[in-house]
Amino acid sequence: MSDTARYQADLHRFALAVAASTLALVFAGGLVTSTGSGLSVPDWPLSFGQVMPVMRGGVFFEHGHRMIATTVGLLTIGLTVWLLRREPRGWVRRLGVAALALVVVQGLRGGRSVLLMLPVGASVAHAGTAELFLCVTATIALVTSRGWIEAAPAGPAAGAPSTRALATGAAAVVYGQILLGALVRHSGAGLAIPDFPLAYGRLVPPLGSPLVAYHFAHRVGALVTSTVLVWLVVRVLRSHGGVAPLRRPALLLVVLLALQILLGALTVWSRKAVVPTTLHLLTGASILVTTVVLALRARRVLTAAPAGAPRDRAPVERAAA
Repeated sequence: MSDTARYQADLHRFALAVAASTLALVFAGGLVTSTGSGLSVPDWPLSFGQVMPVMRGGVFFEHGHRMIATTVGLLTIGLTVWLLRREPRGWVRRLGVAALALVVVQGLRGGRSVLLMLPVGASVAHAGTAELFLCVTATIALVTSRGWIEAAPAGPAAGAPSTRALATGAAAVVYGQILLGALVRHSGAGLAIPDFPLAYGRLVPPLGSPLVAYHFAHRVGALVTSTVLVWLVVRVLRSHGGVAPLRRPALLLVVLLALQILLGALTVWSRKAVVPTTLHLLTGASILVTTVVLALRARRVLTAAPAGAPRDRAPVERAAA
């Protein structure tokens, strides 16, 4: 099989559909937690011993989540087979296999969480695997796009290695913050600090309770994550503002970050109302995907400038979406 990639529109659209359905699955999982429906169906893999139970109350959210997960699993099988048969790049085929492995692990972890009555560690691992799977499906959608396959380097760019490293580090920081958020959600620490932006009227609350410590760590993590993302956005706009594939996700990060901070505040102020709490989770996942896309595009289009070369701000308007 040749290693020369060519744009396959149908494959790219299908990969986009899988990534979008994965984001919907993350949202559905958030609804299960936000509505307290996690043990509405106490058995697994069946639901009350049935394939299709009566969809009432918490069963609607829990079994609905399982139905979406099954659909995503089937779509992932189709995507993996398609990549193995039609994708010439070996590393992209391996991404498909990784996606399939992750969706299997995710399903097993979800079942284990239910059978063990939702222990915190298992629930956080389930959430963390979901985010990794989302990143892999989004990556497949990106690298099968016309913009990625036909992208030309932006030309030698001063600071390119540090921009690539910063974007990669930012993605890791966002993922760590999502894990902290999962710990807060699944440990029941969402309202351990009931006020915002202060914490019990102070900058640093009393940390004698583990739940308060989890919640406060998440707030500190939010500050660190916001700082890193702002740093990344400023770096991209100042040094590579003419490179459209980098500028667009950087600007999107600004919008998503502002929305995420607002949703975090609304989650506390509303006493964990379902809508802001679930949207807070969804926006966090969207920030992660956007940061991963920015990091991958930076590695794709930026090349290092020779020492002492002037900063390259030549526009590259070819989208890599």
